[in-house]
Amino acid sequence: LLKELRNSSLYRADQQSYILYPNRHLPHFYEKNIIPTALVNESEVISRFLREDQNNIIDIDVDGKIHFNSKFRNAGILKQELQDINELSNQDIQEVLDIYEAIFDHQSFTGRSGTFFKYEGLGSIYWHMVSKLLLAVNDLYLNSNSDDEQLLTELKSIYYDIREGIGIHKNPGLYGAFPTDPYSHTPAHCGVQQPGMTGQVKEDFISRFGELGVQISNGKISFQPSLLEISEFIESDQNFVFYNIHGDKTTLPIKKNSLAFTLAQVPVFYTLSEQNSIRVNFNNNSVKEYDGLNLCKEVSNSVFNRESKVIKIEVTLINSNPATIMTDELVADNIYLLPLNIESIEKVLQTIIILRSLFS
Repeated sequence: LLKELRNSSLYRADQQSYILYPNRHLPHFYEKNIIPTALVNESEVISRFLREDQNNIIDIDVDGKIHFNSKFRNAGILKQELQDINELSNQDIQEVLDIYEAIFDHQSFTGRSGTFFKYEGLGSIYWHMVSKLLLAVNDLYLNSNSDDEQLLTELKSIYYDIREGIGIHKNPGLYGAFPTDPYSHTPAHCGVQQPGMTGQVKEDFISRFGELGVQISNGKISFQPSLLEISEFIESDQNFVFYNIHGDKTTLPIKKNSLAFTLAQVPVFYTLSEQNSIRVNFNNNSVKEYDGLNLCKEVSNSVFNRESKVIKIEVTLINSNPATIMTDELVADNIYLLPLNIESIEKVLQTIIILRSLFS
């Protein structure tokens, strides 16, 4: 479905994103309210109106085109006018009403989406809906129980393709404004319109925590950043600036192959390493360590309640990126990568056989 969406007419390549509704051609003013000759010839009632020159119902313009009288703003007004003509039966009235609806197709009217060229109208990208799509794919990926690595890789690729189309990842020229400012929509003919704190901000906020792998289950916080891109980890030592639980501007050092963010104003550090583990630092200088990536309920509650007991959470993650493994000082001398071929597989099997003979 997501692949078909990307290849459909809903996709706008110029903005690398999706319009809210399928675009369509709107007839010009002089192309509206024209009764086709075929319908006129099929209808005895319309033909009678023409013969009797009843222009209170039907008009003919200078080009010979046939129209309903312009005073009929809706079918109800037309019906009342028809009921005042004694010679017409209920069947005749319904026939005219059916032709009227066939011409104007009021039942298909969708408001601004089908008539405006701005305000989330024709050809417009409605950014809140794009962020909802992003969040839906985020949720689909994180909650997938599939073991199909190819499927998950494709989902991840689609997710980041949608994400790249959202304003914050664009330059001002393409976006039409400062990329960090939220806007309602982008029409087909100009840059973003209607600035304001839209619902998009909420969706993107939730999606970001999904990327960071922050999960809460049964009152416990866990960190499962399977959607996170390895490129987000910094390549050199830097400083992380944030506002702590007391609202104080705080700076902490952050080493390369790491990233940092805050959760309920508690700084969380991710560092690529050889194992998955968590180290929680408390305000009394005590430390609690966990094997794996799950916090206990007690510490989680302390974070949720902003008790200021937890001052830093350090998470180490197994690094599966070959480029980083080969250059990282911590793991490069301990992990070796072999090409996936018959020769390498034979070496691995031979090593296993030797080890089994030594320890059996």
